[in-house]
Amino acid sequence: MVDEMNNELAGMSDIKEGDIVKGKVTKVEEKQAFADVGYKVDAVIPISELSGLHVEKVEDVLKEGDEIECKVTKLEDDELVISRKAALADKAWGELESKFENGDIIEAEVAEVVKGGLVVDLGVRGFIPASLVERHFVEDFSDYKGRTLSLKIIEIDSADNKLILSQRAVLDEQANRQKKDVLEQLQVGDTVKGTVQRLTDFGAFVDVGGVDGLVHISQMAHHRVESPGEIVKEGEEVQVKILAVDTDSERVSLSIKDTLPGPWTTIEGQMEPGDIIEGQVKRLVSFGAFVEVAPGVEGLVHISQIADRHIGTPGEVLEEGQAVKVKILDITPSEQRISLSIRELEKAEKPDQKVQQEYDAPEDDHSGFSLGDMIGDQLKKYKK
Repeated sequence: MVDEMNNELAGMSDIKEGDIVKGKVTKVEEKQAFADVGYKVDAVIPISELSGLHVEKVEDVLKEGDEIECKVTKLEDDELVISRKAALADKAWGELESKFENGDIIEAEVAEVVKGGLVVDLGVRGFIPASLVERHFVEDFSDYKGRTLSLKIIEIDSADNKLILSQRAVLDEQANRQKKDVLEQLQVGDTVKGTVQRLTDFGAFVDVGGVDGLVHISQMAHHRVESPGEIVKEGEEVQVKILAVDTDSERVSLSIKDTLPGPWTTIEGQMEPGDIIEGQVKRLVSFGAFVEVAPGVEGLVHISQIADRHIGTPGEVLEEGQAVKVKILDITPSEQRISLSIRELEKAEKPDQKVQQEYDAPEDDHSGFSLGDMIGDQLKKYKK
């Protein structure tokens, strides 16, 4: 009996502040719990020392009979205070440091939604700033509580009890891996489906399987496009042809124009020599004017076919943007060539000068000889 008491006293004297002790919960109260850890009195676990997170009720964390591991924070002859939170933290910090160094992904359940982000319990309190939860903006995080997230440690400092986590880092890595896979699969010349993500002054960015490719404004249509919004809108699904893929810079060049029938194909059989059509002057050059007669189709009015008189430059008669009527002189769609004339229309509208003069002569003008006059003269000669 004496030996047993001596052994028990020796075991008690071995406990000191900072030790990790194991025990069993003997009692649970509203603000604290008690545990038998082999000391002469049961150890007290304050509610604040149960977890790194806020605890409303002790019974939410512990119940009688639970086996626990705690750290001794206060030791006196008749009082022993232990901390479950401290024991969990000591163990957790070492594991978390290792995961941080290795870049490991951690699975954790969201315990709290707080101002500015989310909180998880990893043995220590971990904080996920709102900007590091998703790759997109989230206005309301209320439904995130209870969700299990895949996280990476962004910042860790055990001395300052600081642990910053990010789900966005995991999502970014996944997106980058997917992007590389897609870039390797994209082949120049392929036609694929994509979704318009955003419009800019110089074109549209289209998502093709997780990779944003650029459709330059010059590749949006066969005709001149002033604004990408004329052709597509955000969220629209489009067919695009892959023009170039740069895996190093992760750039993809796309074309909508090349997936559409060419304008010269569209007009084939619709226009013939002799047709009179309307068009718009697009460009003036020294040798003539280019007139658009259909979207993306321009024909040349040679300077000699602009007016029914000699002109030094096309600008004497025409200006860019002017609407004009032209006559087709020759058309070869296979060579993308149309010869046009404005002069031919002017000639057709202008009456013959001699006919015009006769038409304009007064009816009572008898200064010339009539057929009757000539016959009368001949009769006179015959009588003589």
